[in-house]
Amino acid sequence: MLTHCRHLTLPRQLDIVSCHRGWTTPTHYCTARRPATLTGSVQVTQNSLARTAASSLFCQCHWLPIRHRIIYKLAVITYKTRSSGTPAYLSQLIHPYQPTRTLRSSDKLLLFVPKMTLALSAKAFTVSTPLIWNSLSYKCRSAELLSTFKRTLKTELFDIAHSEREHSA
Repeated sequence: MLTHCRHLTLPRQLDIVSCHRGWTTPTHYCTARRPATLTGSVQVTQNSLARTAASSLFCQCHWLPIRHRIIYKLAVITYKTRSSGTPAYLSQLIHPYQPTRTLRSSDKLLLFVPKMTLALSAKAFTVSTPLIWNSLSYKCRSAELLSTFKRTLKTELFDIAHSEREHSA
């Protein structure tokens, strides 16, 4: 993660803290399956790491908060599954939205969101992925290339994350 910040002059203690806490690899890897308590502790560690260097380190390095990294990862998996149909076990869980009659939303590249009876079911891949996908802008969902999708998605999530950060401060 710190490899993206080569243009910054970071204190030596930050490198020690980052290596000690395991921040040499991207933190969004496999965080989608972590319980909320672990995600919260990872976010606390990331916040303390950012405070160590500077308060604007998140913006300078284009880091996303943990919650938005999970959204990013799920959206990229969804894009790959929709565009290639692989892996088959995931493509069977994602269904395009097909209204019973012609609506304006028919051509918006939306996914069908199954009804949930328990709050716990909102965390299931079958439910959370369509909710995340449908919340993205049409420009993001309709990207032709994976690289374009990732760039548009990260910009969208970065804007959301830092507008939330400004409102909470």
